[in-house]
Order: sequence, then C-alpha cells, then structure tokens
Amino acid sequence: MTTPPALTLAKYSLLATLRSPTSVVFSILFPVIFIVVFGSMVDQSPVIKLALAGDSDTSGIVYKAIMAIPSIQLKKGMDVQEQNDALQKGRITAVLHIKYDAGLSFLPHYTIRLEATGASSANLSYLKILLHEAIRNIDEKMYPKSPSVATLSIQEVPGKAYRQIDFILPGQLGFSLLMAGVFGSSFLLFNLRQGLVLKRIRATPVRRRTIIAGEMLSRLFFHLIGFILMVSLGYFAFHFTLVNGLETFLEMLVFSLFGLGIFMGIGFIISGTLHNESSISPVANTVTLPQILLCGLFFPIESYPHWLQGFCNILPLTFFVDGLRKIAFEGVHLWQLPLQLGALVLWTVVIGAWSVKAFKWE
Repeated sequence: MTTPPALTLAKYSLLATLRSPTSVVFSILFPVIFIVVFGSMVDQSPVIKLALAGDSDTSGIVYKAIMAIPSIQLKKGMDVQEQNDALQKGRITAVLHIKYDAGLSFLPHYTIRLEATGASSANLSYLKILLHEAIRNIDEKMYPKSPSVATLSIQEVPGKAYRQIDFILPGQLGFSLLMAGVFGSSFLLFNLRQGLVLKRIRATPVRRRTIIAGEMLSRLFFHLIGFILMVSLGYFAFHFTLVNGLETFLEMLVFSLFGLGIFMGIGFIISGTLHNESSISPVANTVTLPQILLCGLFFPIESYPHWLQGFCNILPLTFFVDGLRKIAFEGVHLWQLPLQLGALVLWTVVIGAWSVKAFKWE
C-alpha cells in the first residue's frame, strides 16, 4: 500500500524541522527555559535589601519585628559612604534608622526613618506596607484593647491556588506555536521554492492543498512534541493546573490547532510575498514581536494603557493564550469559549484565504 503524498511530505518536512537548530531553539528550548525560570519564581515575594544606620536601636521590639519579615534582607558591615553609594546605584532599597524616643511617655515609642533615593522607588512602596504591618502587629499585641474605627475579618472559601506557572505556561505554548508556525513555514517554503523543489512537484499530480496539508501535519507533529514536553514539565515540576487532567490536556491540544493554522498561514504569506531570503527574518520579527510583547505572554494585558489594550485584544495570539488559560485553570470546555473560538475561526479564514492566494510554485 502506497503512502499518501501528504504524509510523505509531512515526514520529510518534520525531519528537516527537527534538524534545524533555529526551529528547535526558538520553538522548544526557549519556551522551556522561560517555564523553568518563571516556574522557579512561583509565589516568591520581592526581596527588599536594607542597610541599617549605625546609630539605630537594635535591642528593642521594633528591630526584632522588622528583621522577622521574610522579604527583608539586611546588608551588614557597610559604613556611611558605602550605604550612600549603594543607595545611589539601587543596590539597596533604603537605609533604616530606628530611634528609641526615651522620656516622651511611660509607654515605649520608636521613630522609624527611611533614607531612600529614586533608584529604589520600585520597592519602596512595598517596604512601607511591610513596615506598617509590622508596627500594627506590635500595637495589637501591646495594646489589644485600643479602639479602632473598623474591624477586618477574612473568610477563606475552598478554591484552587493560582500560581505563576498557570499564567506563564499557556503563554509559552503560544510563543512556541507562533515561532514554529511563522518562522518555520516561511523559511521552509521559501527554500523549497528557491531550490525549485516546488516547481518539480508541480509537474507531478500532487496538488497545492496536498503540500499545505503535508506541511500542516509536519508542524502538528512538531508542536505535539513541544506541547507534551512543556505541559509535562509544568505539571510535574511546577504543579501546573490541569483541572480535569487528561481531558483538559486533550482540549488544550485541540484548541492549539486553531493557532497552528493561523500562524502557519502567516508563514505562507511571508514566504510567498518576499523575493529575498534575507528579508524573511525582519518581516517575521515585525509580525511576531508585537504579539509576543502585547498578547499577555509575560505580563497581563491589564498592565498596558487603555488605549493600547484595545489593540492587544484583537490579536490572534491574545485569543489563543486566553483560551488556553481558561481551559487549563478554569476547566472551561471548548464549546464554552464562543468569543475565543469565533475570533480564531475568523482569523483562520482571513489568513487562510490570503495564504492560498500568496502561495507560489516558483
């Protein structure tokens, strides 16, 4: 029994992709590195580095309470000049001054002063919250009956813990699919056309849709390898949430087919439009870089200005990554994603029609 032409093309295209260092590095290695780095930072609070002024009181309850805060790291053995230099260069957040106010009242009282510069503004607000919380805890222990304007109570209900890996890993799956689809397809088809391989194939009964199907199968197998590797790493090493286990994994894989078609289509358009191989990388980067930065792969879209969020929310990678996160963490099924599926289908139709029109044999 003869092998279908699409499977034959898919086989050799997959072998060429696996032998390409660029494809493996950008589509699998880089996302895996990002997953390991960000996964290792799960639930970690920022570390606040402080220097202690030489005249500070280190025997009282305030100093002990501040040093008991896990996020605060005290840099010892620094003189005044070294402290000022570290402040100017942002190596420490602030210089801490703790002074005991003797004789002001019969109750112990301390004055806490922070010496900081603009270089430490990023962590200064967080440090203020930590210090206020430490002071409030001391007040509650020493003056438990002191009046308050309000009482705060917290009721915790059962729920899943949202970890950093639950945000990062779907973004890296999108990153992998974007890079493999756009760069892999554009370079491969361009080289096949330049090497007159497509021209020879055209002389055979092989149809255009067979070539496209073979290339899509090749990318699907390559994506499957990276998909299994990244999800397994996130799940077993960093406790990535798969609400319904294997069912969620399979739904994420099926949902990935929409992204595969879109990003491969973009690669087809680039390879069919350009006439110079050296132009592929700049154009492909122009297409992929805005999506990498703006589609919530590393940072929430809500962090961007409102005028930019509207543009972010219409990009195909945004719909793809958002859908993956809902499937993985919230347990949403494919038929419960009308917005994401509808938008991806629309993008698929537009990109697909354009890519077929841009396809060239030579």
